[in-house]
Amino acid sequence: MSYCSGNESKSGDGSQHIAIVGTGSGAFAAAIKAVERGARVTIIEGGDMIGGTCVNIGCVPSKIFIRGAHIAHLQGHHVVDGLPLNTPVIDRKAMVAQQQGWVEKLRYAKYESILESNPGITLLRGMARFENASTLIVTQANGMETTLQPDRILLAVGASASIPKTAGLIDTPFWTSTEALVAEELPKHLIVLGGSVIALELAQAFRHLGTEVTVVARSTLLSKEDLEIGEGLKQAFEGEGIRVLTDTQVDSVMFLLGEFKLETNQGLITGDQLLVATGRQPNTEALDLDKAGVKTDKRSGIIIDDHMRTNVENIYAAGDCTNQPQFVYVAAAAGTRAARNMTGDDVAIDLSVMPAVVFTNPQVASVGLTVQQAEAQDMVVDSRTLDLENVPRAIANMDTRGLIKLVAEKDSGHIVGCQVLAAEGGEIIQTAALAIRNRMTIRDLADQLFPYLTMVEGLKLTAQTFNRDVKQLSCCAG
Repeated sequence: MSYCSGNESKSGDGSQHIAIVGTGSGAFAAAIKAVERGARVTIIEGGDMIGGTCVNIGCVPSKIFIRGAHIAHLQGHHVVDGLPLNTPVIDRKAMVAQQQGWVEKLRYAKYESILESNPGITLLRGMARFENASTLIVTQANGMETTLQPDRILLAVGASASIPKTAGLIDTPFWTSTEALVAEELPKHLIVLGGSVIALELAQAFRHLGTEVTVVARSTLLSKEDLEIGEGLKQAFEGEGIRVLTDTQVDSVMFLLGEFKLETNQGLITGDQLLVATGRQPNTEALDLDKAGVKTDKRSGIIIDDHMRTNVENIYAAGDCTNQPQFVYVAAAAGTRAARNMTGDDVAIDLSVMPAVVFTNPQVASVGLTVQQAEAQDMVVDSRTLDLENVPRAIANMDTRGLIKLVAEKDSGHIVGCQVLAAEGGEIIQTAALAIRNRMTIRDLADQLFPYLTMVEGLKLTAQTFNRDVKQLSCCAG
């Protein structure tokens, strides 16, 4: 692993020098690709750990946590006769230790080992800020400053939990997802502020471990999704004993004698722990973007085009700190394309067919347009919704919670959107994405062969409902 110090100007060896601020998935994807294309890369990290959100405090630990919680839940709530139910004994400390062990292994395998094996990437630790559009100042922990004047700059600094300005909140010992994921003791009653992805995934995971949970959402659950999805998930949550309060505004928060007290338009809510998961804020404040002239949106996200270019010629950006969707696979794809463009290519990222998954149970998965979004674009569409009680695999699983919905252009029949609420929604949605990408029609999808007793067969059945009543079909009906 190599390090920089002192002042550094443009490359003296003739190779292009690219500085990348951040060390997450977008940053590393860009660094690897840039080195492959002959550039020399300085990658800058202002925190204690490299790897960004996903491996350290996001995707990896949260999915391990959710998996463990789901196994615990099944022990006491499965529906298979002949297998006695039992209440699991939860050792939360042991769960966290295993979880963080995997975090360390994956951080080394996917990030630290790359630095060790790739001499074209130099790690510089410190906080970066712009002096002007072509100059970065990096302040290290010991106060030493390094000046960089690279040929190109990529900003990939990610995002952090956004904390609402609710009266009294900042003075309480609330959790964000970061603290919740490593908490070694389970709260008795967890209040979750938020109705989107992080809030709902963690709310259900804690419920599966035996915690009483109240979800407090400003509007509906997953308000950006199709309305049927949010309502279906609300019913599933309530079926598991989670209290869900929608259209609820929190006026003030107080912590007294070990208890949180939330004053809301629906009355007082109390619990021994509070998780705030009301969105994420780009980590752009420390960059002094105004000195470089880089434009941002109202949430301080860096505005980029589909080539990851900012309004300043030599400055690019990728990932959660931009106006692009906040998904790790989007960040990685953007980082790779940014590196190609910084080294002479002209490639865009196409986000028109972008699958997304919420890892609740049942899972929420979507791709393309909802009916509402299509109509807002003046498209004339038709849609069908299939309840999972019509999907043989769901029946065999004895879990028919959820639905599959397809949206298609009315005249052409081309599929433009799919929304899924199902136990394996994340495994279904990519098939729908491929269908949209390849301009398949409802008839094309209905005529495909799907293996019997799979959840993805539900896509075929949903397509068939555009022209027939699937309840009148035999199993495996073609």
